Amino acid sequence: MKDILITETAVIILLMVITLVAIAVRRLRLPYTVALVLVGLLMAFQQPLAVQITPELILALLIPPLIFEAAFHIDFALLRDNLVPVLTLAVPGVVLTTFIVGGMVSMGVGMPLTVAAVFGALIAATDPVAVVASFRSLGGPRRLAVAIEGESLFNDGTAIVVYNIAVMAALSGVFHPLLGLLDFLRVALGGLAVGLALGWLVAQIITYIDDPLIEVTLTTVLAYGAYLAAEWFHVSGVLAVVAAGIINGNLGPRGMSPTTKIMLYNFWEYVAFLANSLVFLLIGLQVNVPLLLDDLGAIGVAVVAVLVARAVAVY
Repeated sequence: MKDILITETAVIILLMVITLVAIAVRRLRLPYTVALVLVGLLMAFQQPLAVQITPELILALLIPPLIFEAAFHIDFALLRDNLVPVLTLAVPGVVLTTFIVGGMVSMGVGMPLTVAAVFGALIAATDPVAVVASFRSLGGPRRLAVAIEGESLFNDGTAIVVYNIAVMAALSGVFHPLLGLLDFLRVALGGLAVGLALGWLVAQIITYIDDPLIEVTLTTVLAYGAYLAAEWFHVSGVLAVVAAGIINGNLGPRGMSPTTKIMLYNFWEYVAFLANSLVFLLIGLQVNVPLLLDDLGAIGVAVVAVLVARAVAVY
């Protein structure tokens, strides 16, 4: 019972911090996600909370709602019109970024190339949360926003597969390009197939239901269920959620009443805000500040490498 109360207290404190930061950035006009990381760093330096976070927890609990909410709002017609640049950036763009970052970090820091490639795979996938938020507030071009959002949705699956291949190469010292390509196709296409099937099924069920609470619950089950089902079949859970969100977001609302649509959009906006805020705050909390200061030189090399690689991949 004591452990439950400690965990609950930590969660409430995190939610209060998120609320205060959200209020403060409106006045200071700072990027919200950057402010959360900085506050997390400050909290980690003072060590008021002992928050233990695992990659599995982030992937299984916080990533599905973030990805589903973004995919749910993607206009399929706009995505189809921009599919070539989106997939070009999301697949070969991620691979190119991985190699460029890995090579530059290896030369600049003296790290083994196989290990540097693991870092490159980790950092290759973009997170456009702050950029897209700026687009919405400034009224930026919708086509550009769709291209950036679409890339960020699909490149997560690519980066996870490339990361796994890079880790195996780093551990074994052997890299098999053909096996890596086949594994990528199996994981990516399998995840998309699972997501498309489940997204279409839930959209069909929603057409026969006229209850906002049930319909919102079904989309919640879909977001997490698509991820779990794909992982069960050892394919990409991230891409499964992307496919499920796009299909359900374009087919599901057709059978919804206006009340349900308002409730659904508000619900997912809140869940995405909460998940996104927790992710960036926890990033700051998990950083070892003394170690960060000791490695400023290597961090500078990595930042330059990422910027150069992104520019090359885009242009």
